[in-house]
Amino acid sequence: MSSLSPVAQRIREARVKTGLSQKSLGIAAGIDEFSASPRINQYERGKHAPDFSMVERLAKILDVPVAYFYAKEDWLAETICFLGKLPESSRENVIERMERLFK
Repeated sequence: MSSLSPVAQRIREARVKTGLSQKSLGIAAGIDEFSASPRINQYERGKHAPDFSMVERLAKILDVPVAYFYAKEDWLAETICFLGKLPESSRENVIERMERLFK
């Protein structure tokens, strides 16, 4: 992981992975079209941090759990995404198995 904040790094990673431009992501998140690209760029460079409601909107658009943006470690961010994509029953099963590993 780079020296950027986890939020900045994860926004960029998720946006690139989905193939969205900074402008299209910003517009989809409700930012005015003329400031959408610069605002997302500032988030990705860590110059400004999005508030929690913006992080929630970005998570929905980018199809990742909100917690993904706050994971400092890459392995944890990836795990959060995997768990987030599982159906609820499967997620519960994984959590139960993990609990058994640590008992």
